[in-house]
Amino acid sequence: MIPTILAQLHGGARQIKLGSLTPTRDFTYAADTAEGFLAAARADRTLGEVINLGTGTEVSIGDLAQALITATGADAEVVLDPSRLRPTGSEVQRLLSDNSRARELAGWTPKVGLAQGLRHTSDWVRENLRLFAPDRYQV
Repeated sequence: MIPTILAQLHGGARQIKLGSLTPTRDFTYAADTAEGFLAAARADRTLGEVINLGTGTEVSIGDLAQALITATGADAEVVLDPSRLRPTGSEVQRLLSDNSRARELAGWTPKVGLAQGLRHTSDWVRENLRLFAPDRYQV
């Protein structure tokens, strides 16, 4: 979702069309996730255990889109597009990680906050915009 919205913004879109704006998600920066996998692989205490590599912080899809607009400096607005709404009963309203076991068993904590991660990702998407189709809705 994040690269798709960023590609639209860097491609000059003035409207970001989204489905439901209220579900929340816990986004973890890719480098933090990779570090979490490495920490889990190195820690004997994680063998056979389930751990979560999230941040423990949730953001609504609507607020995320606004944060991406801010991160890019774009002049755009978020628009609810009914055609992008999920069928009734299929939307997960809340995804929030509890990383306490990752901290306890592997000594892992995320280092990159949402705003910083969005800026880094925005820069990368802008530099690699040719890899995206910002004018096309992609799932």
